[in-house]
Amino acid sequence: MTKVFAQGCAYLTALCALSRIKLPASEWTCVSHWSPACDVLMPSLLPSPQTELPPSYSPWMDIAHELPKLIASHQLRACIHQMPQLNTQHLRGREELHLAHLVLSFLTMGYVWQEGEEGTMRVLPRNLAVPFWEVSQALGLPPILTHADFVLANWRRKDPSRPLEIENLEPIISLPGGESLHGFILVTLLVEKAAVPGIKVGCCKSHSHLTPQVFRAHLSPSLHALLLLSLQATIQAIHALQHLDDELLIFLSGWRDNAAMPHGLLYEGVSEQPMAFSGGSAAQSSVLHAFDELLGIQHSQESTAFLHRMRDYMPPPHRAFIRDISRAPSLRQHILSSADLRLREAFNHCITALADFRSHHIAIVTKYIAVAKAKAGQEEACSTGKPPAALEAKGTGGSHIFIFLKSVRDSTREGLISA
Repeated sequence: MTKVFAQGCAYLTALCALSRIKLPASEWTCVSHWSPACDVLMPSLLPSPQTELPPSYSPWMDIAHELPKLIASHQLRACIHQMPQLNTQHLRGREELHLAHLVLSFLTMGYVWQEGEEGTMRVLPRNLAVPFWEVSQALGLPPILTHADFVLANWRRKDPSRPLEIENLEPIISLPGGESLHGFILVTLLVEKAAVPGIKVGCCKSHSHLTPQVFRAHLSPSLHALLLLSLQATIQAIHALQHLDDELLIFLSGWRDNAAMPHGLLYEGVSEQPMAFSGGSAAQSSVLHAFDELLGIQHSQESTAFLHRMRDYMPPPHRAFIRDISRAPSLRQHILSSADLRLREAFNHCITALADFRSHHIAIVTKYIAVAKAKAGQEEACSTGKPPAALEAKGTGGSHIFIFLKSVRDSTREGLISA
């Protein structure tokens, strides 16, 4: 695994070098949301996420650091019931708020799913629900575990002096799943990082700088590297880990479009009616949304509706960034209006790379989610005579996962421009 990631991370370094394109400040389409240029879509909401809250919040942190053990021993719910209700007004700055959201979201998922699908809780107790709601409102995020929590803000360097590579990374907060979970989080983190240079190239008010040479030297290599090098490295790394357990997947599930929680979850002290939110999903990552908008990919009405709903689970700066790309002059129209066939060819290379990336994603889901669920279903069917609800083949975000993934892959291919 070390050799594989050494190759992948070496290429990521090269990608970062490729991203140093000198453009006038006036060319950036969303400086107010993306300053410095790579900050919003780097593999973290923060350059280096905060890992500890002030001592007054130790009741949260103490439980969070013991989550896998407390869930395995069926003691988490009892610990949360004994937890004091803390005042969120003492949290200072974006760093502390993001860490608080990360911690409270993990506590919530553990509390709800500790006993599996058959033993879900319908009410989130006031001492957890109220502070979680307050922190969520301050950040503009929903009160549930999101991709931003699970991946983007959930990492730290083991050695601060060493680079951002998988051997030097670990999650801040964990759930049941051991090394499989850690690999799942950190591999996704590095894929996010690999996407940054390609997105930086296209985020301009005009596309006059996008010559065939720029496509070949910057945008196309970034997309191909995202697919062929960094993704291959991550796939091989996951192969070296244990398969993703169905035990892990349940803790990423939400309470919208979920047969195990058809009425949602009541946040005690927040609302008198249950609320429904989707679980953490890669569809909440701003990376592929940004590439879709940049390249002018048109998805089906159903897939578009789902993807746009997933943007509600992104941090507000990410949503604004994607919105600004969508409102900028169309790159696709710029290519269509150009008589330069080399420009169309370079553009099509990018479309093909993005479609191939999505094909690899389907392969990963097949191997690590569908196969794991099928195995769990066979075991449960033998013991109880019925398969679990997980076999409905829905993703953690609530979509019919294979229908959705194949649909967005196919519509990406339709973005090719004919000669």
